[in-house]
Amino acid sequence: MINDQIRENYRITFASPEGKEVLEELRGRFHANSPTFSVDPYETAFREGQRSVVLFLQNMLVDQNVINKMLEGYEDDVGRTGS
Repeated sequence: MINDQIRENYRITFASPEGKEVLEELRGRFHANSPTFSVDPYETAFREGQRSVVLFLQNMLVDQNVINKMLEGYEDDVGRTGS
């Protein structure tokens, strides 16, 4: 589990105009918002690895308290049968 101080360090780093510019460049360069498929399965795996780093960085910038508050009272109905 990532501690709160590390998460805050990510937010500080990418909150600056330069950090935002770098993150946007990483999103484009490493397939954050585009398909990673290639006919070569090794190339697909490589691209997915790149993409996963960008997704990790984006996740570190999300305020977990906001997410937790949004999920309060949410019940997952998957797997339930009948009423």
